[in-house]
Amino acid sequence: MTQYQTSQKVLLKNPKKWLLTGVAGFIGSNLLNALLKLNQIVIGVDNFETGHKENLNYIKARLDEGSWKNFTFIEGDIRSSSFCMEVTQEVEIVLHQAALGSVPRSLENPLNTNEVNITGFINMLQAAKERDIKRFVYAASSSTYGDHPDLPKVEDKIGKPLSPYAVTKYVNEIYADVFFRAYGLNSIGLRYFNVFGPQQDPLGSYAAVIPKWIGSMIEGKDIFINGDGETSRDFCFVDNAIQANILAATVTDNQALNNVYNVAVGEQTSLNSLFDAIQQELTELKPEFKPANAQHRDFRPGDVRHSLANIEKAKSALGYIPTHNVKAGIKETVKWYLENL
Repeated sequence: MTQYQTSQKVLLKNPKKWLLTGVAGFIGSNLLNALLKLNQIVIGVDNFETGHKENLNYIKARLDEGSWKNFTFIEGDIRSSSFCMEVTQEVEIVLHQAALGSVPRSLENPLNTNEVNITGFINMLQAAKERDIKRFVYAASSSTYGDHPDLPKVEDKIGKPLSPYAVTKYVNEIYADVFFRAYGLNSIGLRYFNVFGPQQDPLGSYAAVIPKWIGSMIEGKDIFINGDGETSRDFCFVDNAIQANILAATVTDNQALNNVYNVAVGEQTSLNSLFDAIQQELTELKPEFKPANAQHRDFRPGDVRHSLANIEKAKSALGYIPTHNVKAGIKETVKWYLENL
């Protein structure tokens, strides 16, 4: 039995009360689904700036009534310190997913990104401290590695940030460490590497590459690839991120606390390879699918050229074992979009 399976069994027997910020977002709504299936009591918050009510409705429609009754939604903004204090009452574990993602968005409006990702983060830390929260798990980011050239990325070697977004996520890690050293608040940061999967928004200027490409291909539109297509990422299926959050929230080894961990698969995939993989899955699942036309354009400002994670630290300290590689994740994701777009 894996550590993840053990953790799930323990939670089923001993439900806890969780606060999940950014609950209507892509990762947040998938986490909500996993927690409610484990009979956990969940308070979810969102201001719908990037999250969608449709994500919550989708989860509700697929759960039994008893599980959904364990969920309480509160609309609000983490930029309000009083709101953060309100929603952390009697909470045991915080999963802080709320943030303004996207490197391009942060380059266009660094002040807004700073307010949500740093001020909002400190508000949540302060509330967790005041409420004596037992565990604070937060979404960190692989963007923290910045311009450090080494591959694969290991947690203790980072470079200079390449975007305002990257700055905010690094500052989160610094504040989490300070709140432990100064106040004893136990936290774990999860450096996500390009998480993808069902319910990820394929629309809008800041849509992530995988849902955007799948949506465009299904609609018969051209695909735009930034640069020569050899830019690479460690794409991580959302189920792996869910596993990492639950493991981080339940780990009992004190040595594992107050650390940051890479959450990825440990596979390097170029944009060109990703394009081929998505087309292959669409062709297999939809025989009438007509291959898309790829057009290359300029590299995107603020992007790193290559990214690949070393996940040994998460494996040894948390018991993290990815259940989906890139190919398996793409297969499930394409199937979901074909059924739901």
